[in-house]
Amino acid sequence: MDNFEQNQPPYNQQQSVFNNYNNNFNGNQPLPNATASLVLGILSIVVCYLGFIMGIIGLVLAAKDASLYNSNPQQFSKGSYNNSKAGKICSIVGVCIWGITFFGIIINILAGRGYRGY
Repeated sequence: MDNFEQNQPPYNQQQSVFNNYNNNFNGNQPLPNATASLVLGILSIVVCYLGFIMGIIGLVLAAKDASLYNSNPQQFSKGSYNNSKAGKICSIVGVCIWGITFFGIIINILAGRGYRGY
């Protein structure tokens, strides 16, 4: 019984499976804003009038992640960088869709058809 207790580490020194998950996956940590930029990029496409704001925020977060990844690529995982790039692309698409819609509304208002004409 004494041998069994000597081989066991104390309770507070045991490592959890969840604590080692990121360390076991290529030894890299995820970028801090990769998921947020992806979600905001997707929402910028789906949400109509708030899409412009969400797209701009998604672009800013993706730019921060890109500069962070480019400064030290070995520290961060490639998968989270790809998520950040996808978020950037979705944000650009969402901002472009909103911009086209906005200019269409402005053209209809100036043409005298009003907002409902669009």
